[in-house]
Amino acid sequence: QVQLVESGGGLVQAGGSLRLSCALSGRTFSYYDMAWFRQAPGKERDFVAAINRNGDSTYSADSVKGRFTISRDNAKNTVYLEMNSLKPEDTAVYYCAAKLKFGALTSRYSYDYWGQGTQVTVSS
Repeated sequence: QVQLVESGGGLVQAGGSLRLSCALSGRTFSYYDMAWFRQAPGKERDFVAAINRNGDSTYSADSVKGRFTISRDNAKNTVYLEMNSLKPEDTAVYYCAAKLKFGALTSRYSYDYWGQGTQVTVSS
């Protein structure tokens, strides 16, 4: 059974940086496309960034382009989200997700496994 465990969330001031990590266990990490989504209170879970299983293609939401970077280390079974120039509107619970089969990398409906989420709070 696949397990995803996120870490690295916290409270940061606007303009600051955080690095989220998500470790996958239970299966071969390099088989999975990986993504980050986020959900603010009262809102839907939105796509943030994705990376394919080989690590040679990445996708980002327009709202985070130029500020957030997704990467992966297949040797460490871990995907990362480097977040810079954080804004109060980035405040949300951030979820890591893994996808084994075909499907749009940017759609939450394509993902098979989810982490428990990590809170990111950006103060103004």
